[in-house]
Amino acid sequence: MARVGLASCDPGGILATPVKTLARDAKRNSDIRVVVSEAAGRGAVEIFVGLPRTLKGAEKGSARMARDYAQLLLAALGRAGLDVPVRLIDERLSTVSAHQALHAAGIGSRDHRKLVDQAAAVGILQQALDMQKARNTSVGELVRAPKPGTVGNAIPSEEEEGSAISDSMPMPTSGPVPPQGPAHQEGPR
Repeated sequence: MARVGLASCDPGGILATPVKTLARDAKRNSDIRVVVSEAAGRGAVEIFVGLPRTLKGAEKGSARMARDYAQLLLAALGRAGLDVPVRLIDERLSTVSAHQALHAAGIGSRDHRKLVDQAAAVGILQQALDMQKARNTSVGELVRAPKPGTVGNAIPSEEEEGSAISDSMPMPTSGPVPPQGPAHQEGPR
């Protein structure tokens, strides 16, 4: 709702690193334009958007916002001429884990706010990268442009997990291969 953490990885898809934290701009979507720009500049091949579910796996208002964000991002990528798949990744406990990691690194809780979204994005992306390598397949729900008169915009993979900008090559899928493209970022906060 307020911030978007952005992370990326190396071309080999091994290590996720923080990029920046963006202020969420729901009126003008300037944050989405920055994500598109980062994706283009980094040559990203896939974008992961964190999907905040409850511990029981339910989706509430924040998950709907993440789905809407992913849809806006997919449309912005298309307008920019970037054919990049966007996937929704389960991000349960990513912020809690990020706070714990920052505390363990000796960063005071006063400074957590500045870094927690980036740290969460790194954790989500690293999880997605690790899962893709372990399974040798794409993970998460593939976001699709809505067709007129249809409801829904994502196709679930075998399992959903992870989040951030991935400029590594996506793993092959069992079905039609989605178009290749840039980026991976954590969902709105």
